[in-house]
Formats: sequence, structure tokens, C-alpha cells
Amino acid sequence: MEKIIPAKLNKGDTIGVIAPSDPIVGEKIEEVKKAKEMVEKEGFKVKFAKNLFSNTCGYSATAKEKAEDINAMFADKEVKMIWCAKGGNNSNSVFEYLDYDLIRENPKIICGYSDITSITNMIAAKTGLVTFSATNFKTIATDETDFSYKEAIKRFVDGSLEFGISENDKYLTIQEGVAEGELIGGNIFLTKGVTAGKYSVDFEDKLLFIEELGFESPPEVVSNSLYFMKQNGVFDKIKGIWIGNYENSMGIALEQIVKDVIGDEYNFPIIKSNNFGHIETKTVIPIGIKAKIDTSKKIKIELLENCVK
Repeated sequence: MEKIIPAKLNKGDTIGVIAPSDPIVGEKIEEVKKAKEMVEKEGFKVKFAKNLFSNTCGYSATAKEKAEDINAMFADKEVKMIWCAKGGNNSNSVFEYLDYDLIRENPKIICGYSDITSITNMIAAKTGLVTFSATNFKTIATDETDFSYKEAIKRFVDGSLEFGISENDKYLTIQEGVAEGELIGGNIFLTKGVTAGKYSVDFEDKLLFIEELGFESPPEVVSNSLYFMKQNGVFDKIKGIWIGNYENSMGIALEQIVKDVIGDEYNFPIIKSNNFGHIETKTVIPIGIKAKIDTSKKIKIELLENCVK
């Protein structure tokens, strides 16, 4: 499938905001409106999707409402970027209602993290469009720092190929090696969901990046997801692993769980950093762009292709 690089974002462009996961209700409504004000102050225009504040099911908008917003934002010539408002639990419900031909014919930036992993990986797999793991729109207003927002601007507006990392963080080597491949992944539980079945994605020769939310997924649940991925051949196909943030009450590191699952069966490189996942310091990771892991370097991963044009 031909790779499609989306156009970069320019000041003055319109950003479309959608809520394909949990509903925007209560105080979250004001948080999204505050994020809109902050982004508009930076010189962008913001357009809310028709069903952004829908909560038809009582736990979210319907799958068709969510898909309607995604399809509409891709079809809207005014909108140059689609930013998912927040994560949650059921964005995979839109898969069968997305117009993948429409998306392919109207490529643009789409980003988010956590539950948005389902949508970004599926769109990349079905259309060839490069999608992005990045901060959600709502968190622009709720983060204590502007690190994640600046990372988004650096990637989408400036076209930077750097992976930002906080001052107190660094890359760690878990298993040595050098490998190249296209980036794929995100949240572990959601990545597990696209491992097998009708809506599965291709992990062949990929670099897998993974993170998880600790209070929802204790170590045994993470282990369950990773073993499911192993049992369905994911680790037989990938070229390397990039581990992100994971904190839990037991103090067990994600790299410890990963090593338990893979044992001594795989010799691909594994690195660790705290610059993506359920953490304030989120860099922007393009899904579908070729990258290289080299554990001998201080910055142990680099992008090998432009991800916006």
C-alpha cells in the first residue's frame, strides 16, 4: 500500500476536534473550550465536530455518530488537522463505519493517544495515511506544562524529526541492538485489540512502541495483553520495541514485564523512555514512518523519513 504523508499545519489553518472515545461531559466541556481558546490564541482556528458533546448512549456517543464526525472532518476541505479530544474505552466501535476511501482521498493529520490508538493504527493500516500518537486536545488545557503542546507544534508545523524528551529523562537500553522499521503501536491494551481478528493490522518488520495506564492495567493485565500478542505472532514479526511510560502501585516496571514475556526467545533491540504514554511529557510519534533504533547512541531512536510535507 502506498504511504501517504499528510500536509503540515500552518498558522491560520483550521483544526477539527472530535470525540471518538469517552464523552465530553461535565467539567470536560469547559476544559475542551479552554483548550480551544489556547489554540486560537496561537493563531489557529478550531472547529468542533457536530457530535463532539454527544452522549447518546450514556457512556459515549454512538459508533455511527463518532464515525460521522471522523468522516466529516476528513471530507471538510477547510479542516487541515483532526485532533481527538480525549481517550476512553470504545473508539474501536467506529471501525466498520469509517469511509476509508474518503480518508485516503483527503489525507490530513489525525492524532491522539490512549484509546485513540485504535483509530490511528486502523486508519494507517487501511489507507496508508501516516497518523500520530500525540497529546489529546483536552489535555492542552489540563497539563501543568506546555511540553506536549509544543511537541505537537514542533512536529506538525515545523516538521521536526526530533523526539522531544524532558530534562530529567533519558533513553535506556533494555536489550542491545540496531533495527529499522515503520513505527506502530501505542497503548498496549488497544494494540492487543488490533492483533488478531477482522480488524487486525500488519506487524511485519515494524518497530513497536508501547505504553500503559497503570491504575487501569496492573502488571498481570499488562502481562495478559503482551502474552496474547506473543501467542498471535507479533513478536515473531517485529524488529524492535520502544517502551514508554507505565506506573503502577506495585512498582513493577514495564520493561520487567516485557522481558518476562519475551524471555530469551527474541534478540531484537528494546529501549525505554518516559516521553510518551499517560504522562505529561508526550512527544509525537508517527505511525507508519520508518525509524531506527540504535542502542549504542545517547538518543536511541530516530526518524528516517519526513512525517509531514
